[in-house]
Amino acid sequence: MDAVRVALLREVLAGTEWLGATRRFAGALRGSVVSHGGGLLLVGTPEYEPWHLAAHLVDEAAWSGTPELAPTLVRHDARPSDPAHLAVGLGRLEAARRGETLLVVAPATPAAPLVERVSDARRAGATVLSLGPGQGELPSVAHEVLAVPEGSELDLDTVQHLVSAAAGENALPTPRGRRRFRDRVARLAEHLTAPPPARW
Repeated sequence: MDAVRVALLREVLAGTEWLGATRRFAGALRGSVVSHGGGLLLVGTPEYEPWHLAAHLVDEAAWSGTPELAPTLVRHDARPSDPAHLAVGLGRLEAARRGETLLVVAPATPAAPLVERVSDARRAGATVLSLGPGQGELPSVAHEVLAVPEGSELDLDTVQHLVSAAAGENALPTPRGRRRFRDRVARLAEHLTAPPPARW
């Protein structure tokens, strides 16, 4: 879904809770990865791999100048012979630590083994975000949850488009307290190095 379609979708959804919910979730995602300098892990279920969201986040990372948004796709059936960007297996979740962000995308309630791995990653200090049905044990493990119940107005794929587009927006409000000193200095430097406005 391109930017024009996302903009049209946002117009259609104006006045609904979806716009605010997807922007808040995207703000939490962006705030977590930017404040920690990256380390975004993206995982689905054995039946559903969020490769499409991974591709959109890579695009948004490039377009927004926010490389921290580019995720590592963690796969259930990764093989060493796969291309490097598809060869990261579940063992990566066991290595997750403080400063990393784990985004779990699931169309249905994940099985217990995945929830246990995610719970272990949280205990090790990773920030956990959940995008899915909003039921079961996963929401209680996650720091941030965006529930997409079965039968809701939007399907999971559409919500992922809204989240990825919102995560790449430079105008997102900072989700955690005051802006960091480095962010303020960067903004000042941009202002001081900008070319003077054209005079006619």
